[in-house]
Amino acid sequence: MPIEILMPAVAPSMTEGNIVRWAKKQGDTVKQGEILLELETDKAVVEVQAQQDGVLGAILVPEGTNGVKVDTVIALLAAKGEDPATLAVAAGAPKAAAAAASSTPGAAASPAVPAQAPASPKTGARIFASPLARRVATDLHVDLARVSGSGPNGRVLKADVEAASRAGAAAPAFAPAPGGPAYEDIPHSNTRRVIAQRLSEAKRSVPHFYLTIDCDVDALLRARKQANEMTEGLKLSMNDLVIKAVAMALRKVPAANAAWTENAIRRFRDVDVAVAVAAPSGLITPLVRAADAKSLRQISAEMKELAARARAGRLRPDEYQGGGFTISNLGMYGIREFAAIINPPQACILAVGASEQRPVVRNGALAVATMMTCTLSVDHRAVDGVLGAEFLAAFRKLIESPVALFI
Repeated sequence: MPIEILMPAVAPSMTEGNIVRWAKKQGDTVKQGEILLELETDKAVVEVQAQQDGVLGAILVPEGTNGVKVDTVIALLAAKGEDPATLAVAAGAPKAAAAAASSTPGAAASPAVPAQAPASPKTGARIFASPLARRVATDLHVDLARVSGSGPNGRVLKADVEAASRAGAAAPAFAPAPGGPAYEDIPHSNTRRVIAQRLSEAKRSVPHFYLTIDCDVDALLRARKQANEMTEGLKLSMNDLVIKAVAMALRKVPAANAAWTENAIRRFRDVDVAVAVAAPSGLITPLVRAADAKSLRQISAEMKELAARARAGRLRPDEYQGGGFTISNLGMYGIREFAAIINPPQACILAVGASEQRPVVRNGALAVATMMTCTLSVDHRAVDGVLGAEFLAAFRKLIESPVALFI
């Protein structure tokens, strides 16, 4: 009997996913631990390893298929003594592949045509591209019809889109046909759909309140400059320093490192800080685990690596799931202050604004200082106003007297 390969649940909340790429072809020998395929979840593209040895006899659900339900049979592995060439015919691959796709709009209707493959506006022919390539093309304004694919059967991959962007293959400006609508519909990605659901639920069901403080960051900026100049290979960002200050403040005020559940307030023993990163498919929050126990050098290196893989859609589920607190920093875009929506089940998210010179009063005289405005959004069910204020006071003390961050 052939061995069934099922659509895996690579994250606890996953109910369906998209098959981005098969790393093996029908007839290929497969070894346990080798990369078998790439799946797109609501957060990232995940590599799936083979669980046992064999020969890939039949691919029932081709790459490019969207909305494949968890536990669907997506391929067959030939058992010892079986002829792999007979499996595809015996399994009825076309029928199985069509049934595997979700009935929701955008799911694949045929194993021969990847779901949501856009048509060329010039020829009307289908453009075969991976889901990630299509999202990156939208983000970079690249016309897929002008991109040559390097994947199987000319399939357009993410790298092809990025190369075309560098070569200047931008999509033409949107111009509606006479009498047509003056807009363009961009299909939701899985990530964008989940973000919309979670944020809508959070804003409806979580009783937010907001606390705002101004921090004098002149001493912090001087310390950062000295550290970067004196330490070879070190290039600390303001975000690295904020992560460390948040982690140490949470250790001082552990009641703010909490989540609301129906039966109890859950206070986390570890200080795992999530940091919002903008990716082509939407917002994702990779985690710096045990951030209070890590040096600034470790936090800086880890955050750079996590952010790069987040933008490429290559985070593992354990790298973005969980955590007790989130930081959202828009200071690099010149945003002075803002209020972020809480990321359930966490109880707090800190919105960090730009560092800018402002007039301040010191000892009754007007002076100029570099100030940074931070707003804490708080779930009132889990963290009271006094606790939120105590956390911000501890955070500001660390920011304004930053020696402890470097020890």
